[in-house]
Amino acid sequence: MLRLSLPHIDEAAIAAVADVLRSGQLVQGAQVAAFESELQRWLGVRHAVLTSSGTAALHLALLALDIGPGDAVLVPDFTFPATGNVVKLVGATPVLVDVEPGSYCVTEAGLQAAIAAWRGPQRLRAVMPVHEFGRTVPMESVGRLAARHGLAIVEDAACAIGARFADGRLAGTRGDIGCFSLHPRKTLTTGEGGVLVTASDALAARLRRLRNHGMERTEAGMVFHEAGYNLRLTDLQAALGRAQLPSLAAWIDARRALASQYLQTLEPLAARGLLTLPTLDPGHSWQTFMVVLADGIDRAALVRRLSAAGIEANLGAQCLSALPAFADVAQASPVARRLHAQGLALPFCEQYGRPEVARVAAALAEALA
Repeated sequence: MLRLSLPHIDEAAIAAVADVLRSGQLVQGAQVAAFESELQRWLGVRHAVLTSSGTAALHLALLALDIGPGDAVLVPDFTFPATGNVVKLVGATPVLVDVEPGSYCVTEAGLQAAIAAWRGPQRLRAVMPVHEFGRTVPMESVGRLAARHGLAIVEDAACAIGARFADGRLAGTRGDIGCFSLHPRKTLTTGEGGVLVTASDALAARLRRLRNHGMERTEAGMVFHEAGYNLRLTDLQAALGRAQLPSLAAWIDARRALASQYLQTLEPLAARGLLTLPTLDPGHSWQTFMVVLADGIDRAALVRRLSAAGIEANLGAQCLSALPAFADVAQASPVARRLHAQGLALPFCEQYGRPEVARVAAALAEALA
């Protein structure tokens, strides 16, 4: 079976984890501190704060910004449910925004329309743009919109580590807080894990407290400032991430090359109207490669045919307003609904190359026939 994705863990990474096991220091310690410092340099940010998952990072970001009951947050309607879940978990209301077809991301125009149409009693407090699958949202225009309306910005860059804007800055570094995931489907993985980044000393200090029971270590001892959570990353996981980080840039380059091969190889199927391809952007980091099947094609049946041919495929992400958990905030999002119904994620990771692309394309063409 050609898997949808494979984590890139070599013997050096395994040895690094074994060293931590032998050390006896398993929870948040020196490895976490070192990994945070290395991520700060790699991402070009003032603060990086590691957490137990990408969802934990998003959750803590909203808590650190004091977003809760009575507030509303703009969220893309096409994303992994965690983006909308954390808004509900803090007691706020998600305001769902449709996305554009080629990038699968929100636009300034879409966000502005959602703001203009908002009639809820809750106060709009923040916007959470998602760099879907590693494709960047135009954050300069989002920043101007947020400034006009007094909104905080939490960048959901869960899939976008290493993605670049046109000015060379990295995704996740343009908002008040940026959030990354280190899940095994991501290019850099610690098994489970997340990263928060911010330029604010005050926000970083609060994020570090909230992930660790609201606690701060001082010369006088431990001080518990507020009720917090246990959302720390372990030293085991940090060692795994540190071992991979030096290879991350090369892996992203390999993914960009793989995406170009897919776009070229699948163009005949697109020309026949059987599917549409994602639009190309030079800064895309390509965590996932998702095509959109033509209306009338049964995706579930196609997935079964591909599986029989030894190819794993699946839907790309979810339309939140199509899920029972978001029935209370559902809206008309025609693009997000179609992506949810007809999106097809294909096998994709830096270990794959031309042979795998050719195999997938041949199986897909036969299955569609």
